[in-house]
Amino acid sequence: MLRVAVVGSGPSGCYTAQCLVQQDPGVLVDVLDRLPCPYGLVRYGVAPDHEKIKSLQNTLRTVLEHERVRFLGGIQVGSAGVPAGRLRRLYHAVVYCVGAATDRRLGIPGEDLPGSWSATEFVSWYSAHPDAVDDGFVRAARSAVVIGVGNVAVDVTRMLARGAAELSPTDMPQAALTALSASRVTGIHMVGRRGPSQARFTTKELRELGALPDACVLVDPAELALDPACADPAGLPAAQRRNVEALRGWAGAPPRETSRLIRLRFFLRPVELLADGGRVGAVRFERTVPDGRGGVTGTGRYEDVEAQLVLRSVGYRGVPLEGVPFDAASGTVPHLAGRVLREGAVAPGEYVAGWIKRGPTGVIGTNRPCAKETVVSLLEDAPALAHREVAAGDPLAALRAGGAEPVEWAGWRAIERAETELGASLGRTVVKLPDWESLLAAARTAAP
Repeated sequence: MLRVAVVGSGPSGCYTAQCLVQQDPGVLVDVLDRLPCPYGLVRYGVAPDHEKIKSLQNTLRTVLEHERVRFLGGIQVGSAGVPAGRLRRLYHAVVYCVGAATDRRLGIPGEDLPGSWSATEFVSWYSAHPDAVDDGFVRAARSAVVIGVGNVAVDVTRMLARGAAELSPTDMPQAALTALSASRVTGIHMVGRRGPSQARFTTKELRELGALPDACVLVDPAELALDPACADPAGLPAAQRRNVEALRGWAGAPPRETSRLIRLRFFLRPVELLADGGRVGAVRFERTVPDGRGGVTGTGRYEDVEAQLVLRSVGYRGVPLEGVPFDAASGTVPHLAGRVLREGAVAPGEYVAGWIKRGPTGVIGTNRPCAKETVVSLLEDAPALAHREVAAGDPLAALRAGGAEPVEWAGWRAIERAETELGASLGRTVVKLPDWESLLAAARTAAP
């Protein structure tokens, strides 16, 4: 039997496990995760009000419940837990599917002022990630600036603009629901340094902003006019054309009487976060214009936008996993068709899939062909892998002997039950447990 460890239980990890058991009837897969809960960004990155996308958990669940797949949560790979080298001695092959765990930075003065956060930190808070900190994101904030025009930027803008009645049916943790329900944020600017035709959000996400019951979307026609593609969007790819058409529909429309205004801004490049009383008080932007080569150039004209809350959403970035090669320039693990490269040579038994393989690009479904390519490589190598010298016996016993305390599938199901019970006690449906202590306590209630 070929034993494979998949490190990471998000979509790329689950699709990798699925491909392995579908294509090789003799493979056994352990899916390891640092967290006690599976599903990665489907649980901790998809917005709480996106029930249809969150339902993908049901698909991933069938993978993790497969008779030859085993979920082992709460296992840190690296110096703080199980060293990568030890993992390679326990399994014939290891596939790293650890995603892109940090955000790109703006690299401008004032970026680290109190009140300035990465969008991922904000998303982790309202998604109940156990590592999240509650530092009063919206407390005392009247105006917010979201820097970036991708789907994550749209998500956090939408969360800031929704009311209590709309958020209560979601699985948002109670503390975040209480804070957002009491929020006094009435103005939200979502700002991109390039033009509308180059924005990265999808039209479906964009249109959701216009469907919010108590928020009005405003678009400046002058900023659309700066983008040559907006005058005649017929030549654009279909996705960008639909975005431009949606924005043109809002441009110049009079504001409706609502509690919150969402302003979509373009051709503004952040150059500095300005302090007010020791916290962020405004963002200084430089007006940009198209440079004719697909980029933008600065004009030397500046505009300050008030903000007591700044959320930076300019992309994810992979981080090194100790004991695994890493290319700092691309934020990925060097590979050849999913085979990890060490100093330019293929490392036997080591593979990679997902964002840590290709960079933070694509949608959830993009992970399927990415995982398939890696699995094809692994199974081509299977005859040689089967002869690799690995420790005898069940790797789980060895992991426990080394001090690991994995949360198995029964423990995860106990967490799910605890979240349903918490929701019922609060008059809601399901409410996520927000911290390590409560998650592990719930997992320990699983029947032995």
